[in-house]
Amino acid sequence: MAVKKETMTFAALQKEIKGGTFRNIYVLQGEEPYFIDRLQELIIETALDEDQRDFNLSVFYGNNANVREVISTCKQYPTFAERKVVVVREAQLIAKQPGHKNDLDLFASYAERPLPSTVLVICHKEGALKSKPFMDALKAAKSGITFDSNKVREGRDLEAMITGYANSLGCNIDHKATSMLADHIGTDIARLYTELDKLSILAEDKNITPLLIEQNIGISKDFNIFELEDALSRRDALKAFRIVDYFERNPKNNPTMVSVSMLFSFFSGVLLASTASDKSPEGIMAAVGTRSAWRARKFLETTRMYNTRSLVNIIGYLRECDTRSKGIGSRQDQYALLKELVYKILHA
Repeated sequence: MAVKKETMTFAALQKEIKGGTFRNIYVLQGEEPYFIDRLQELIIETALDEDQRDFNLSVFYGNNANVREVISTCKQYPTFAERKVVVVREAQLIAKQPGHKNDLDLFASYAERPLPSTVLVICHKEGALKSKPFMDALKAAKSGITFDSNKVREGRDLEAMITGYANSLGCNIDHKATSMLADHIGTDIARLYTELDKLSILAEDKNITPLLIEQNIGISKDFNIFELEDALSRRDALKAFRIVDYFERNPKNNPTMVSVSMLFSFFSGVLLASTASDKSPEGIMAAVGTRSAWRARKFLETTRMYNTRSLVNIIGYLRECDTRSKGIGSRQDQYALLKELVYKILHA
């Protein structure tokens, strides 16, 4: 009978480590480096006091690590400490060493009987660790845990991750605040978690709100590209031009070429939604290629304000503005071009 692999979320594993509970072996694997780096750093910080690390922390790197030497180090007892920590970073490079293709298999015998006072951390980036003997032994002996550090996709997955991490910090976060962070920061997980850590400290009532984000991260809830999208989707001319005026006063954070690019992406999605045969949220998500039901609904709502012919014209206006903002065929100021673009969209 196959042994089921134990899985844990990043937040749950982080909480366990911070609580002082350690596994004998951690295999941290996957394509998202942030979670792998953060967990191995947290294990070192929590498992060993700073003055214990000189004698009880051993770090190996996959481009020149000898697996037999790593295992030998794991079998050594700690010096004046409760435990010893052995970390193998960039373990995916071990198999790329000449003549070391199957060396990761050598960890199988150690996984069967690990030294209780040693914490072995194997950081394998660029995908899953490919060693069936080792992984089978790890599961069978229940001597450690495998954490899959997967890339976070934009849309529903990203928003769920933001909400989950905020909750793990003891905070509530509303949908508007979640969308602001997801839209502005995207899948830069290191920055996203850093900002959430900061916001959790600043949120006196443990509520992360759009206002708190605006005051402390520099993302304006009223004057950013996503609010410009919203104003244009509702044909709200007054708000749209107020936002463009704000962009002109703050050019460093609001370059016209970026605004045009994002508006092009938005209205391209609206055009696809307008021509989709299936107008359900799921149908729009499939047609546009988004995993965000909220985004799909936004595209569909905008089709009620602009017909297909208007949307085709808007795409043309956006292409023209993009060319002219790069200095091709026009010497107009970039924000004059943006104002002209906004006028054309509103009157399409």
